[in-house]
Amino acid sequence: MNPEILSCQQVSRRFQLGPQTVEVLHDIDFHVEPAELVSIVGSSGSGKTTLLNLLAGLDSPSSGEVYMAGQPLSGLNDRARAKLRNEHMGFVFQFHHLLPEFTALENVVLPQIIGGQYRRDSNQRAAELLSRVGLGDRAAHRPAELSGGERQRVAIARALINNPRVVLMDEPTGNLDDATSEQVHELILELNRHSDASFIIVTHNQDWARQMPRCLTLKRGRIIT
Repeated sequence: MNPEILSCQQVSRRFQLGPQTVEVLHDIDFHVEPAELVSIVGSSGSGKTTLLNLLAGLDSPSSGEVYMAGQPLSGLNDRARAKLRNEHMGFVFQFHHLLPEFTALENVVLPQIIGGQYRRDSNQRAAELLSRVGLGDRAAHRPAELSGGERQRVAIARALINNPRVVLMDEPTGNLDDATSEQVHELILELNRHSDASFIIVTHNQDWARQMPRCLTLKRGRIIT
């Protein structure tokens, strides 16, 4: 069995802007192994978000191939990609995207409901994950009753509910103050140490990125480190 969780092989992404072709990513080639912690850094416009969308199967490369759990995404229709994402991936974004009318626990369990995996013990697992991220006593609170850091912790717990093989994070602390960001950084490092999931983190925080075992830099659409 291929040990790689996620991989890009000679991936490029081009966009047509009127008569002009803009190549945002050029021949991206890398792979992620189980339980690996990878950061991706780069200036605004370097292609970080475009790369993350390709890794998630939310966009398709102009050339090359992305493999998720050993399967080439180009050979899957939208429904099959969505199923693969739900089964193998978790997501954390800069803005938590919690549903305001749901409690923290209900937000965490939502991916299982969407994926048709909701079971009698799903709420128990969601409660355990909230405890793991330090919010065991906040499960019944709605997002408006939580701080920004607490909302992001709920989003992290939600990303883990389906036991994903890889968690993609897009600027997960970009909307937080320095002290809260540091707390979330430590939480992510702790979760990676005690989880089988790989974490791929897009961040503008160079200092934090370089604390990770593997740091990739995107510059002008190419990986240079």
